[in-house]
Amino acid sequence: MKQISVFAGGCFWCMVEPFEVLPGVLSVISGYTGGVETSPTYEQVSKNQTSHKEAVYIEFDDQVITYQKLVRQYLRHIDPTDGDGQFSDRGSSYQPVIYTLNEDQYAIASDSLEALTRSNRFKKPIAVQILPFTTFYKAEEKHQRYYIHSSFLFQRYEKSSGRVSFLEEAWKQTYDDATLRSILTPIQYIVTQKNGTEPPFKNDYWNNHNEGIYVDVVSNEPLFSSIDKFDSGCGWPSFTKPITRIKSKNDYSHGMIRTEVRSFQSDIHLGHVFEDGPLEKGGLRYCINSAALRFIPKNKLAEEGFEEFLALFQ
Repeated sequence: MKQISVFAGGCFWCMVEPFEVLPGVLSVISGYTGGVETSPTYEQVSKNQTSHKEAVYIEFDDQVITYQKLVRQYLRHIDPTDGDGQFSDRGSSYQPVIYTLNEDQYAIASDSLEALTRSNRFKKPIAVQILPFTTFYKAEEKHQRYYIHSSFLFQRYEKSSGRVSFLEEAWKQTYDDATLRSILTPIQYIVTQKNGTEPPFKNDYWNNHNEGIYVDVVSNEPLFSSIDKFDSGCGWPSFTKPITRIKSKNDYSHGMIRTEVRSFQSDIHLGHVFEDGPLEKGGLRYCINSAALRFIPKNKLAEEGFEEFLALFQ
């Protein structure tokens, strides 16, 4: 059944992609909420001239993804200790708020904030508010899915705002070298920890056609789906897009200019992304080392705790 969730987490440009990649999320709309003014504009809200906050209005299928997982995703993409704004955006328009539509959502949001406090992940107190949802106004069209149609400007802003570096530091999973060497094979260690590359056509998944998802070999973070896998002829697993947020950075090694991709949580090296993929699928080719991945077949997803990804195959 279709349900609604509403989150304010600073600049709404940055709050769309984290939810759009999740199975079960039907739509993510950028807009304004929490205020009394009618039909606010971006110029007014961004300058703190209204009582509204920039927010995202999310439609989701609760048979596929739970409200609790949406709250968790929200908390992992903001600074939950900053009640006066988010990163470089200051003022009431950018305060973090979970807007709840019913008592169940309020209870889940409250429990999630309490659990985050008990985790002691952050030294400062959690400052996210929980308020009842009232009215939502859709933002101007140029602000919808800004991370896609204005990707260069968006990436520059997101990085310069301090959001990227904060999230990487706050949520990264660290492993000592001895542990990594004990859980990884030699080729997995070379690829993931030393930015290595495995031989083409001589790796586990380049020719795998089974249905399922591919997860980070170190952290088990979901990364790619067989639905987005295609035969690029390069000899490595190739995908048109990830199923979660991953990191990218410029790579000038070996006398080339490439874009490296790394997992968000464990920061392992995955491979590179190129602009020679299928045009009808967006034109990107994520060329990934099998050694950075672990494949989970569709019939094992629920057993391993990834049941929400079954929706990809329906």
